[in-house]
Amino acid sequence: MTEPLPDPFADQPDWAPQPPRPIEVLPAAGRVELRGRRVLVGLPGLGWRGDLRADERVVQNSRTYVPVIPEHEWYRAESDQVEVFAPLVPVERVWVETVGSRTPTTAPEGSSIRLVSLDAPAHRVPTPVFEADSVVGRRVVHMVDAVEHRDLRAVTETYSGAEGDICVRITPEMEWYRWAWRGQTPTTLEVPVHLLWME
Repeated sequence: MTEPLPDPFADQPDWAPQPPRPIEVLPAAGRVELRGRRVLVGLPGLGWRGDLRADERVVQNSRTYVPVIPEHEWYRAESDQVEVFAPLVPVERVWVETVGSRTPTTAPEGSSIRLVSLDAPAHRVPTPVFEADSVVGRRVVHMVDAVEHRDLRAVTETYSGAEGDICVRITPEMEWYRWAWRGQTPTTLEVPVHLLWME
């Protein structure tokens, strides 16, 4: 009986879940469906504006435009089945957020400053919620096993849950925005921070 006992967790992955796939940003001029998709608008070298949703392209006088709606208005239109104003933005000034492919993550060496090009919006790498300074109102991804649950918002900062876990309460985005336009308190779910990532 001098042999060591076998490790029952030797073939198992780490306890921490895989990070979600990153958000990649593609030009809206490409062959990608736009209706209801998150978009960024802006000009190279100037800057970008987010929290917007798009409708399908419109052609006027041989120019292509994208109707762009603030995200809270898009959710209100979808929920209440009402029409909202959508300014037309030239397609070359619109970029579409897409869920990218899973790539191995490597920790940056040296400085934590990340420089980006101003030619197009930067791709975002998922950030663990426990590394964030503030999380209220931010878009989060809840990882359950290998399944990504998106279109969620954090409604609290981190706190100590009843079981002793460090947690954040989250809600579906529709309820997050409904809270703003109707004052209707959202239903929330308490989730341990090691299962949450910021998009």
